[in-house]
Amino acid sequence: MSEVHSEQLLSEVAALPALPGVYRYFDAEGQVLYVGKARNLKKRVANYFQKNHGGTRIGHMISKIARMETTVVRSEAEALLLENNLIKRLDPKYNILFRDDKSYPYLKITGAATQGAGMQGAATFPRVAYYRGSVDRKHSYFGPYPSAWAVKESILMLQKVFRLRTCEDTVFNNRTRPCLLYQIKRCSGPCVDLIEPQAYAQDVANAMAFLEGDTQTVLAGLEARMMAHAEKLEFEHAAELRNQMSALSRVLHQQTMDNPSDKDVDILAVKVQGGKACVNLAMVRGGRHLGDRAYFPVHVEDAFAIHEQEEDVPAALRQSVEVQVLEAFIAQHYIGVPLPPALITSEPVSKALVDALIEQTGSKTAAVHNPREQRRIWLEMAVKNAGIQLARLLAEEGSQQARTRALTDALDMAPDNLDTFRIECFDISHTAGESTQASCVVFHHHKMQNSEYRRYNINGITPGDDYAAMRQVLTHRSVVVARRDAID
Repeated sequence: MSEVHSEQLLSEVAALPALPGVYRYFDAEGQVLYVGKARNLKKRVANYFQKNHGGTRIGHMISKIARMETTVVRSEAEALLLENNLIKRLDPKYNILFRDDKSYPYLKITGAATQGAGMQGAATFPRVAYYRGSVDRKHSYFGPYPSAWAVKESILMLQKVFRLRTCEDTVFNNRTRPCLLYQIKRCSGPCVDLIEPQAYAQDVANAMAFLEGDTQTVLAGLEARMMAHAEKLEFEHAAELRNQMSALSRVLHQQTMDNPSDKDVDILAVKVQGGKACVNLAMVRGGRHLGDRAYFPVHVEDAFAIHEQEEDVPAALRQSVEVQVLEAFIAQHYIGVPLPPALITSEPVSKALVDALIEQTGSKTAAVHNPREQRRIWLEMAVKNAGIQLARLLAEEGSQQARTRALTDALDMAPDNLDTFRIECFDISHTAGESTQASCVVFHHHKMQNSEYRRYNINGITPGDDYAAMRQVLTHRSVVVARRDAID
């Protein structure tokens, strides 16, 4: 066993059960180093401490372990779910982690899920809107969409074809004449009773069916209504329905990637190069391709190095870095995002992962690695986009490093490691000598670090004395840095 760890830690390792579970390693400051899963906790964890890993990445991590926590679970699938929930929540240093920059947007049709008799005013005429946040049962939500642009394009399309309102309820309730959207045929004017509630409800139902991919049903229904009006000699109503069918047909013709057999599909492609990785997620909803979104995980090299040196995993079962990145994305991404019926992947993913997702979400799904026909076209596009996005990231990082090098040359400095070169810039501001504050911005790892920006209140100086204010903030900062260096 290791000589650099406490007897208590080693005894905890020796006492671990031979059961499936999840383990967490912590350093002396309580920071999470690594989260892992195991079919056999005792065998996997003991492997870390029984061998001298030298100056490797795994050896560097093991030397920092001061404490360990474990959780025993019922199955390997349950361990997989718990592992990725913890990775997403704890942000360990040596795991592949996908950080969410923001939640996904949805297209919302207000009140459509609860519409019925007895409703009055704006509630009688559901509104289509852009939405981001948690969903509820009062309204109907479609998505998620990969971007705000995709939602707004869909709303514009619904306005053109079904002429649904987009105005707020307060605006709707106070209109006395139709707005510009009615004049340009983007709204049917329900605010001033220019359409019957029953007809508007039919438009809402058709819009929802279209968003769910039932385009042929919508077209057939419109055609039947048009013929019925024509037989009754109601040619104006028949002409309106004919125009609606023409608009819908134009939209379907523009959807070059439309595939009626695939209503909801996520296409996932991964590329790895130069120690960086990119996962490109393309979304198909209601048979329409809504666009894509690129994700860049962190800690890829560290996580892969640790996985490669886990001796209890047979060489034949060890995954490539591409498979590890893709499985990490799938396991973390679908924790809070609806799971579609089909996943098209550029790399094969394990059946255990798919089964765990089904168990977690209660939704059936299938992962397809070698798709055919339209699915293959989608996957090839996703792979190409992943490569383009990764190349862009590497080019940006290269230019950032060149910028840092030029900066150090201009300052006549020669840092030992350009990657850890750090600059902190301070400035003083006040209002006529009152409410004096100092601000600090940080340049580190070749870019500005917004999360490290700080503001300091300055007290006990002569109003307007910027030199005294600067002396105070620099003294305070020097004390903090010296204390931190002493701890290290």
